[in-house]
Amino acid sequence: MDLLVDLVCFVVEIAFWAIIVWIVLSYVVSFGRLSFDHPVRRFYDFMSRLIEPVLRPIRNVIPPLRIGGAALDLSPLVLIIGIQVISFVIC
Repeated sequence: MDLLVDLVCFVVEIAFWAIIVWIVLSYVVSFGRLSFDHPVRRFYDFMSRLIEPVLRPIRNVIPPLRIGGAALDLSPLVLIIGIQVISFVIC
């Protein structure tokens, strides 16, 4: 049983850091002048394909916060808080 709990804790920790890296890369890709075949952009696209399906249901419940002409997407923050709650309860 301890092995299963350790495995779940490991997966939760990896998910937490993957989302943090994805958030940072989103700024690098948005504000950097990276070509479409740049390795950083390709890695960001790969991570987006993994993370976006998890964020989509959260975005359906919590729409982006409008601030003037910009929108602040709170779904990654909500996902990180959810992962931390799961980590606190299980680990």
